[in-house]
Parts: sequence; C-alpha cells; structure tokens
Amino acid sequence: MKIFNDYYNNQVKLSFFDQPFELHPKHVWVICRYQSKWLLTRHLERGLEFPGGKVEKDESAKAAAIREVKEETGGEIESIQYIGQYFVTGRKDQLAKNIYFAEIKSLKKQSTYMETAGPVLLEKLPENIRINESFSFIMKDDVLTHSLEIINEHFVNS
Repeated sequence: MKIFNDYYNNQVKLSFFDQPFELHPKHVWVICRYQSKWLLTRHLERGLEFPGGKVEKDESAKAAAIREVKEETGGEIESIQYIGQYFVTGRKDQLAKNIYFAEIKSLKKQSTYMETAGPVLLEKLPENIRINESFSFIMKDDVLTHSLEIINEHFVNS
C-alpha cells in the first residue's frame, strides 16, 4: 500500500489489491487508451482528466466505469481491467474509488457529454501535469503516477 497526500493535502491510501478499502465503492476513475493515445475528457470546471464519477444505485463499479467513459467521451470500451482502489480521507468526508484501465474500440460523437466538453486525445501525458493549469486536481497526485506504472508494466508499451 502507498500512502501520500493529494493535491488538497488529504491523506490518500492506494492499493493495487482487489477492493482493499470498500467492496462496493461509490466512485470510479478510468484511465483510457484509444488508438495508442490517452483518452481524457475536459471537465467544465476542473479541466483535463480521465473519465470517472459516481456509482449509481444498483450499479456495479465496473458498470459505472463503462457508463462514465461513454457519457463523458463517447467511448465504447473494448476491454476494461480493474487496476486498484484508493481511499481519501478529507476534511469533511471519506471516499473509496476504483481505478480501471480501458482500451477503447471507438469514439462516437454525442449531443452531450454530461458535465464535460467531450473527448481529448493526447499522444503523451505531459511531465508537468502537477503544475499545468489545464489539468484537473485529480490528475495531480501520485494515484496517477503509480497507476500509470502498473498500466505501462502490464498493458501498454509507451
């Protein structure tokens, strides 16, 4: 397990074991690849980030991940893998979030992308994400760093 502070100085516990903090987490985050590029979305308030969101009532975390990718990017998932889970202890509340890696088979243009401006494709993720104002706070801590290490080691040659 890795323990560190996030962008807002909240404690984060990150594990790449199966559901270490909550069996039924209420949030998901999906690191996506499409045609050898990183597929992100532009959140209208936070900036560039990988798709994700809340698990709806009677929905599994994996189903929520698939839905969120489609809603926020128009992406149809070819394959999706559970990567890990992290737990954030904030000033007011706590949350557990499952992390997935998805390969996207197609992008379909949509009339709406929910709270986002739709898909953004990047050849590479910039090394200066932590100081780049275009990126969401969600992208600025070690959850991304450690998750990318796992993804690059097991799934992607980039």
